Amino acid sequence: MTAAPEIAAWLAEAGLRNTATELIVEGLSRRLNQVGVPVTRTFVGMNTLHPMVRARSMIWDRSAPEITHFEFSHAGIDVPTIRESPFMPMLRDGVGERRCDLTDGATVRGVPVFEELHAAGMTEWLGRIFPLGELVPEVGWAVEAEHAESLALVCSLTTDRSGGFSEADMEILNQVLPVFALAVKAVTMRALGHGLLAAYLGDDPASRVFAGTVQRGEVQSVEAVLFFTDLQGFTALADTTPGKELIALLDDYFGCMVQPVVQREGEVLKFMGDGMLAAFAVVLNDRAEVCAAALEAAEEVLALVDVLNAERRKAGKPAAGLDISLHIGRVLYGNVGTAQRLDFTVIGPAVNEASRIEKLCEPLGHSLLISQSFAEAATASRHRLVSLGRHRLRGVREETELFALAPAQPV
Repeated sequence: MTAAPEIAAWLAEAGLRNTATELIVEGLSRRLNQVGVPVTRTFVGMNTLHPMVRARSMIWDRSAPEITHFEFSHAGIDVPTIRESPFMPMLRDGVGERRCDLTDGATVRGVPVFEELHAAGMTEWLGRIFPLGELVPEVGWAVEAEHAESLALVCSLTTDRSGGFSEADMEILNQVLPVFALAVKAVTMRALGHGLLAAYLGDDPASRVFAGTVQRGEVQSVEAVLFFTDLQGFTALADTTPGKELIALLDDYFGCMVQPVVQREGEVLKFMGDGMLAAFAVVLNDRAEVCAAALEAAEEVLALVDVLNAERRKAGKPAAGLDISLHIGRVLYGNVGTAQRLDFTVIGPAVNEASRIEKLCEPLGHSLLISQSFAEAATASRHRLVSLGRHRLRGVREETELFALAPAQPV
C-alpha cells in the first residue's frame, strides 16, 4: 500500500472509532513526516454551536512535547489573533485552499502568524478549509455559530524545507486531507453534540443521554444532597427592570451560584426562573463528605452574591439577596415527560421538601436553611450548625427541625 492510501485508511479507522481529535492531528502529522512530507507545524480550528464557546483550535509542533489548545468565547472572538488570521479572507471569499511562500516578504508582511512562522525559519504555509455541511448562499463560509450549515474546519500545515512543499508532497496531502477532515468531523460532531447537551442538561445527564439512557420513564433511585436556591424580591425586580437588563442580572447571579457547585462535583439540574436546583450524588456512603462539600458551596455562593451586590449597588444597579436550602434524601433521577418532550431531572418528596424549606428562609431571617436529615448526615460539619427549632413545611404532616450556620466565632 502506498503512502497516501495507508494514511487515509488509518484516518478512516480513527474517525470510526471516535479517536480523540488531538491523537488524530498528532497521528497525521507524524505519519506525514515518516513518509517524507516535512510537516513542521499543524494547526486545526473549528467553530462550534456551544452557547459559551465560539471556536476551538489546537497546534501540533514537531519540536513541542504536546499539543497546544486554544478556546474562544463569543465575546472573546473579536481579537487580533482571529481578525488577522490568514483564514479570514479565505472564509469571506469562499477560497478552499491557499499556499503561501513564507520566504516572500510581501506575503509575510502584515500577517502576524506569517511573520512569526517566517522568524522561526518556515518556508511555506498551506491552508485548507472544509465546510461541514451544506453552504447557505447568503452566508457562504462566514463563521456564524448560529448556522449549523456554516460550521467549518480550518487547518494549515507548515514546513521548513527549502522550497516548501514539493509536488509529490501536495499529491499526498490532497489525498489525505479530505479524509482527515471527515475523521475530525466524525469525532468533533459527537463532542459538539455532547457539549451542547451538557450546556443545557448538565454533564452527567448529557453523558447518560449519549450512552443511550433515553427511554421515557427510565429512572433510578439515588441518594443526593439537594441544593435549592431562589432570589429574594425577583418579582418586584422583574416589574421594574427592562428585559435585557433583567437577563443580565440573572446571568450575574447564576454565575455566582453555579461555579461553587460545579467545582465540588455538584450537578446543576435546572434553572427555574430566578432559582436553581442542583444535586450532589452520595456515592459509597460518603454522606458526611458530600454534605461538607455542599455546605462549602452554599457558603461560597452567598459570599459571591454579597460581593456582586456591593458592586451592583456601587454602580447604581438593582441588587437581590439569595436564599438557599440544603436537604438530603432519595430521589428518582432520569427521564420524565412525554414522548415528544423529555426532561432529565430529579423528582420525589425530598425535592418538594427542599423547595419548601427554602420558602422559610425569609420568615426565619436566614439566607441558608438546612434540613434535619442533612444535619444528621453532616457528621463532619455538625458542629457548625445551630438549631432553629421545629417548623412545619407546607404539605408535610410532621414538623421538622431546621438548622442554620452558627455565627462565626471571633478570632
